[in-house]
Amino acid sequence: MNDRLDTEERKEIPDNEFGLPERREYPMPDAAHVRAAEAYFRYCPEELKPRLAKAILRFAAQYGVDVESPTIHEYAEM
Repeated sequence: MNDRLDTEERKEIPDNEFGLPERREYPMPDAAHVRAAEAYFRYCPEELKPRLAKAILRFAAQYGVDVESPTIHEYAEM
C-alpha cells in the first residue's frame, strides 16, 4: 500500500488513528502511513511536534516500524 488516501478512505479512518486526532492530520492506519508521518513531521506546527512524535512512536511500535529520526525521538522526550 502507498501512503496516499483518497477522500472516502480518509473519512473512514477513526480519529484515534491520526497522529493529531483533533485536527485529523497525519493518518497512521498502517506501516506505510507511519513512515509518511515520519517523513512529513517537519511540516507539523512546532507546538504540536511533541504530541505527534509520541503518536508516531506509538504507531511505529504497533506496526513494527523502526523510526530512525533522532528529531522525532527528541521531541517525544519533551
